[in-house]
Amino acid sequence: MKQFGFVGMLVVAGLALAVSAPVLGSAFEQQLPESVDVPQGDADLGTVNLPRSVMANGETLSAGDYAVRLTAQSASPDTVGALSVLERWVEFKQGDEVRGREVVTIVPSAEISDVAKSAGPAAGASRVELLKENDYMRVWINQDGTHYLIHLVVG
Repeated sequence: MKQFGFVGMLVVAGLALAVSAPVLGSAFEQQLPESVDVPQGDADLGTVNLPRSVMANGETLSAGDYAVRLTAQSASPDTVGALSVLERWVEFKQGDEVRGREVVTIVPSAEISDVAKSAGPAAGASRVELLKENDYMRVWINQDGTHYLIHLVVG
């Protein structure tokens, strides 16, 4: 009988957490960490060289140099547990022409060690690296301690 009482308490606690999670989530989503300085509009993030062809939002980006531009457009649907200002679209441009778009994850310097295992590029620099048996490519841009991570499928 004690086992049923314990299981009942767990169920009640789980339901209470499930009911309060949306309330906690909406309060959290409205607070931007003080340690991150994210441009609210469009911003140039720099130029990167993609050594291989990749897929960006279903479109092929050929190997080559691209200017990366952060847009003001938040990614949607919203990512659970993420601030919409930290999940945005970037454009890969050659000259004045947009060749592709992809979602970028913006990570404050204080949180980057929770996200990436290796040390990031120096402030004002970028790095392009192959991941997961060369199936994915990460474009990692560091602007003033704010990290911009873009993950692309090789192919």
